[in-house]
Amino acid sequence: MQSLKEQSETLRYERKFLITDYSHLDVEQIIKFHPACFSEIFKERTVNNIYFDTPGLMHYFDNIDGSQNRLKVRIRWYGELFGQIQKPVLEYKIKKGLMGKKESHLLDSFTLDEKFDKSQIETAVLNSSIPIEIKNELLSLKPYLLNNYKRKYFLSANKKFRITIDHHLTYYAIGYNGNNFMNKSIDYNAVVLELKYNASDEAEAKELGSQLPFKMTKNSKYLQGLERVFI
Repeated sequence: MQSLKEQSETLRYERKFLITDYSHLDVEQIIKFHPACFSEIFKERTVNNIYFDTPGLMHYFDNIDGSQNRLKVRIRWYGELFGQIQKPVLEYKIKKGLMGKKESHLLDSFTLDEKFDKSQIETAVLNSSIPIEIKNELLSLKPYLLNNYKRKYFLSANKKFRITIDHHLTYYAIGYNGNNFMNKSIDYNAVVLELKYNASDEAEAKELGSQLPFKMTKNSKYLQGLERVFI
């Protein structure tokens, strides 16, 4: 049994830029020469996610319909995609318009391979120290998408603005049985830049964003992944 590790962020702005006409190396150089003086704060690492949704894909259609209040439920970990997953974190990504926050809960470890089925998640959830209502809710959902990508992290000199740059986005169909992970799609061209900051810094963020040669877009890796491997 793992000890409870629960975190809840305050709402903050998350501006996204889907970039297809620059490489991730070009984007990094642009960020490093930005007047806000961004510097890298972590080494590049691989981010892995399993996204869950209702049987009727309610979270997917809320995003498609542009609902102001949206939810994504995922399990996230770093490093190797397959094998014994250490320190997986259940995340509730809550969006209210352009603002968002995460609520996080540490899960018990599990194995992700071709034998992956519902029992793996059930055991990890039931052995974790998370509230019973969250256990019940997660067990009522279904896994639809597995994805991973490379991510770099940058922070402005005044420490108000954080940027992440994601590239080499890879998507796999996943379910509770019959997983061979052959149904996958790799997006070699897209780079996703996210600019994150507190609501009090919105005016300064607009000026900062105007100095980037990218156009802000709506972007959801969950939507893109589902549409690439299922539609």
